[in-house]
Amino acid sequence: MINVPPLFLEQMQQLLEDEYPTWLQSYAAPARQGLRVNTLKIEAPSLRNRLPYRLEPLPWSPEGFLLETTPELVAPPPGKHPYHAAGLYYLQEPSAMAVARALDPQPGERILDLCAAPGGKSTHIVSLTGDRALLVANESHSQRVWELAENLERWGARNAIITNETPTRLAQRLERFFDRVLVDAPCSGEGMFRKSEAARRDWSPRLVRSCALRQSAILEDALRLTRPGGRLVYSTCTFNPIENEQVIASFLARHPRCELLEIQSYPGFSPGRAKWVEPPLENLKKTIRLWPHHSPGEGHFIAAIRCCEGEEQLPVRRRAPRPSIGRPEQAGRIFSEFCNEFLTDDPLRDLESVVRRVGARLYAIPRAALQLSGLKIVHPGWWLGTIKSARGGESRFEPSHALALGLRSEAAKQQFNAAVSSSEILSYLRGEALPWDWGEGWTLVGVDGFPLGWGKASQGRLKNAYPHGLRWH
Repeated sequence: MINVPPLFLEQMQQLLEDEYPTWLQSYAAPARQGLRVNTLKIEAPSLRNRLPYRLEPLPWSPEGFLLETTPELVAPPPGKHPYHAAGLYYLQEPSAMAVARALDPQPGERILDLCAAPGGKSTHIVSLTGDRALLVANESHSQRVWELAENLERWGARNAIITNETPTRLAQRLERFFDRVLVDAPCSGEGMFRKSEAARRDWSPRLVRSCALRQSAILEDALRLTRPGGRLVYSTCTFNPIENEQVIASFLARHPRCELLEIQSYPGFSPGRAKWVEPPLENLKKTIRLWPHHSPGEGHFIAAIRCCEGEEQLPVRRRAPRPSIGRPEQAGRIFSEFCNEFLTDDPLRDLESVVRRVGARLYAIPRAALQLSGLKIVHPGWWLGTIKSARGGESRFEPSHALALGLRSEAAKQQFNAAVSSSEILSYLRGEALPWDWGEGWTLVGVDGFPLGWGKASQGRLKNAYPHGLRWH
């Protein structure tokens, strides 16, 4: 049994009553792990057959599995498998996979993940829309936003904009802009206690109250960002009703024209507890709770809201100016020259994007994108590559890792493809050069037909271009 704060146990005993012994017993078991398949790159049954792990389907996520690893299993850890490096799956806590499903994102929409790091729910949104929606993935923390960027890059996202802003700043600039907004709110993390000593150490009633105040403020900004009639989803990974049912009840009291929506229920789902707020609010039964003693996972709370407020008062900002960065003619020419030399087709052909230069980098920026000036942007679209200065005043284009992970293997004229069990794949992931007997120039390196990154062929060797920060040791 893990060491849990005694005051927290007293609180849970009062809340759960007869359920408390069963809930407490769940803490004697280890935390559950989950694996979600990147359906942009591979179908779930196919990946399940390829992986050496025991995977059990999750009822609420067709692309998600409960991941079981056993001591006798001779295999690399799931986070150190070449398929993970190729972006074929994401390691995500099982109950967290229910959140993006509750958002129900659709192709062609404008979607905001307001508190997005480390990126589990953002990558899920990309898969559910077939990467056919404009996703703005925002993270206010200046360090965690880079973890978000790395995960979306590995996922192969091509229509995502990554911002590093406060919710209030976004609301000031993009009022009523989004069809769907997800608030996976910062919380006291009670659902993380089985796997996080830091969460157990930092917990206190004061933390719970301060989280609830912050969550309520973020929800107000999220409402401003959601178009009239749009869908706003609020979630936490904590059990405390002060941060869950009470936050939603207070929000609905302030905004009576907003309404709770039904969320599709699956085995292991429980309704929110209407009696845990004063006065009791029956509508809270439309919210969802996932408990570790009812379902395989650590626990989540989810509420879906239709934002009716503002339908008559404010116009919907469905059009925004195109980005005004870079010189489109020059940027497009540089990328076209690279495509003609090293790719079989234009990778932007099926995208509503324009190529722009931002500093030394080239991006494919969605045409539906917002005006970017004045906001802190990590990536304004799909990062295609970087323009490097060369001797004699000439410049050369170096393709990005994000471009490689967003392509299919057959998109490259030159490919180095090896089996997952081969020594060449491990050498490549360690940053080593590979033997090469074919043409010169940029070559797409892949594992079992799935891109891992770039190499550059020269004089019988394939020089390694795998990013230094990602290399295996």
